[in-house]
Amino acid sequence: MDVMKVVEERQGENFRLHSRYLNPKLVQVLKTIGFDRYYVRGAGCYLYDADGQEYLDFLSGFGVYALGRSHPVVKQALHDAIDADLPNLVQMDCGLLPGLLAEQLVSRSHEGIRRAFLCNSGAEAIEAAIKFSRHATKRSRVLYCDHAYHGLTVGALSLNGGKEFRSGFGPFLPGTGSVPIGDLDALERELRAGDVAAFVFEPIQGKGVHEAPEGYWPAAQALCRRHGALMVADEVQTGLGRTGRFFCHEHWDLRPDIITVSKALSGGFVPVGAMLCTEKVSASVYSSMDRALVHSSTFGSNALAMVAGLATLQVFDDEDIVKGAQRSGELLFEALRPLVERYELLHEVRGKGLMIGLEFGKPASRALRMRWNAMERIRPGLFSQLVVVPLFHHYRILTQVAADSVNIVKLLPPLITGEREIDHFVNALTGVMDDAHGGSSFYVDFGRTMARGAMRRDRS
Repeated sequence: MDVMKVVEERQGENFRLHSRYLNPKLVQVLKTIGFDRYYVRGAGCYLYDADGQEYLDFLSGFGVYALGRSHPVVKQALHDAIDADLPNLVQMDCGLLPGLLAEQLVSRSHEGIRRAFLCNSGAEAIEAAIKFSRHATKRSRVLYCDHAYHGLTVGALSLNGGKEFRSGFGPFLPGTGSVPIGDLDALERELRAGDVAAFVFEPIQGKGVHEAPEGYWPAAQALCRRHGALMVADEVQTGLGRTGRFFCHEHWDLRPDIITVSKALSGGFVPVGAMLCTEKVSASVYSSMDRALVHSSTFGSNALAMVAGLATLQVFDDEDIVKGAQRSGELLFEALRPLVERYELLHEVRGKGLMIGLEFGKPASRALRMRWNAMERIRPGLFSQLVVVPLFHHYRILTQVAADSVNIVKLLPPLITGEREIDHFVNALTGVMDDAHGGSSFYVDFGRTMARGAMRRDRS
């Protein structure tokens, strides 16, 4: 098969094929907001379309491309693995590469973490965490925080705080329940019953970049210890350097019983995930020889995924990625925070490292407030699209709205982001904010963009 010949011959059919065979509603969304580009290449912090235009990627595949796109070390390692004809997925075997990746992940965790279960995604890692927690504690209830996002498979979805994701897919796992993030009293009330297996949490929530008040996580850990519940840190997005530490929970010196990882571990090439846990938790599940395969994943230890993970971690060490992410995050925060004082519409810049939320809100001045209210009446959270769309169309920067019906834009740039990319983004956001505060033409321009997109959508 000549892959590049196929791509060349069929280039430009992307949206037609997706509309016919995959998800036509996604196609409609992308065409409406004018995000229907034909990307042909990705390198570092940038994407390139069929017209040769360069786009700064501050979405990085929802955090997958921590090392940027097409990192040469990971690429070469995968080429070498394919050429080596490795004995892959023998199944009745103990392969070397899964052992090496597990060793690397365990060694980068706190000393209580001794075991790894390797899988294909963050959702799979969460599913494993639910099963292992229940088995280890002999309890059934699992708690999560409101606004949480832990994946879209049924078990993970049962721990999802987004109504838009849950609607129509119930009933969910019995015994799951949410507590407000930051509310220790609510958490203790649930734990006091003595039937909670685990408290599953994101150290910083991906949907909305919500943070708990200072001191909450250590206190929550103490409550879980007191009441016999396991702490499960979902580090699928926050882990591997995203917040300026290898794991985000390190900011509070936490010692979770279970840690889930994925996304950045893949290097952007081959899906890989892992659930890391204590010896006690693992031994409770794999408790005898006849239970050696009681939880498994057919493709979870495949050679290419293992090589991608190992190569990614080597690059983390060789290029000091975590320290670089910390420095770049500090530079980006320093540049963004003064804009809160400068612009009425920008209310907060929050997050850690290179996981940043920009929250917009109702302005004080009358003229701006009237425009804001008009946008919110059309659809709650619409203003955030008024930021994302011009960043893309006028400045060629790819970003995302952080959640449904909220005016929060999330930034997840590659961890290799440098001063050039930071300057470009800050200048672009300043331009968008100047336009938003300057007059009605900003809102009219957004309307035109949406109208043009709707026309393209309806013609296709």
